[in-house]
Amino acid sequence: MSGAPKVYGWCPGALRPMLSGDGLVVRIRAPLGRLAPEQARGVADLCETHGNGLLDLSARANLQMRGIREQDHAALLSGLRDLGLLDTEETAEARRNIMLTPFWAKGDDSAAIASDLAKALTAATDLELPGKFGFAVDCGAAPVLQEAAADIRIERADTGLVLRPDGERVGLRVTRDTAAAEAINLARWFLETGGATGGRGRMKAHLAKGTPLPAGYSETSIEPGQQPKTGPVATGLLVALEFGQMNAKTLKALADQGPLRLTPWRMLLIEGASDIAPQPGLILDATDPRLRVSACTGAPGCLQALSPTRALARDLAPFVPQGAHLHVSGCAKGCAHPGPAPLTLTATGRDRFALIRHGTAADEPLEHPLSARELRAAPERLTEGS
Repeated sequence: MSGAPKVYGWCPGALRPMLSGDGLVVRIRAPLGRLAPEQARGVADLCETHGNGLLDLSARANLQMRGIREQDHAALLSGLRDLGLLDTEETAEARRNIMLTPFWAKGDDSAAIASDLAKALTAATDLELPGKFGFAVDCGAAPVLQEAAADIRIERADTGLVLRPDGERVGLRVTRDTAAAEAINLARWFLETGGATGGRGRMKAHLAKGTPLPAGYSETSIEPGQQPKTGPVATGLLVALEFGQMNAKTLKALADQGPLRLTPWRMLLIEGASDIAPQPGLILDATDPRLRVSACTGAPGCLQALSPTRALARDLAPFVPQGAHLHVSGCAKGCAHPGPAPLTLTATGRDRFALIRHGTAADEPLEHPLSARELRAAPERLTEGS
């Protein structure tokens, strides 16, 4: 593998953007993971005015504006504030790292707990959590976020609501009224027991060291539900984005269909919709082979990436077997798919990739790097001998 990429240890926000190869990345943490139509149109306008017109849907169900010019950042923040999409200060924004099931309904447990937790995290000014530490509120009949990155999870078990630390099958029984406070207590326990060092640390790794859980953690969570597919759902229509990215014009077109809910699956849920016209970058067919590939921004949009990624991923998608998944990563960080994948191509130089099977982007490759040209000419190299 080539030189190790830089690991920032935190996620961008609106108040604390991250510099990338195409400008600043500004991440919007929408309240309840929802954009009203006027908010979505406003975000699209801001992205066109102050950036390159591209938006990413992150694996934490946030919306990222790309290519924002540094000299325009202040004006962008003013626009986000007018839309009701800006926190009061940077540390509060960083703490309010909450992922909510997109299938919540107004007034239900998921929505109420997420609102309470957002208020509690904003108020907890002494809670210095690592930048990537996050919460998942997933209180539907069956959890749908268990494969998404989170450190503290609030789910529904057969016996009621359960607060569960990531990496454990057991949790603490909570109620709608106590869940947010107990989540804050568990976050404090994580810090007090040495879960964070130098501003970094994750719950699963902390527990893997043998750290005993607090008293009362004995309730068992139910088994995870199926990850939803593109198409109609009870609350509207799920549409996928190619590589989780769209342009501002597509966002405006979607906003014309109804309020938008953000998901960690490179999908948007359009409330109340049942059908939609094709749009650039939109995937409406659940069998589309592009749903079997993940690819990061790649070069030159990312400063860490050693090679372009998405054109190669798009070309290889039809050759990925049903039920398999291909991850094309511009570096060993593997941002687009942090966990193991059946097939991974990690860039080791410009248009050169190491092939890894059943591993992450940082794992040992099977053979010497393959060129992008070789892979396009003989895509069967992906699965030979597997």
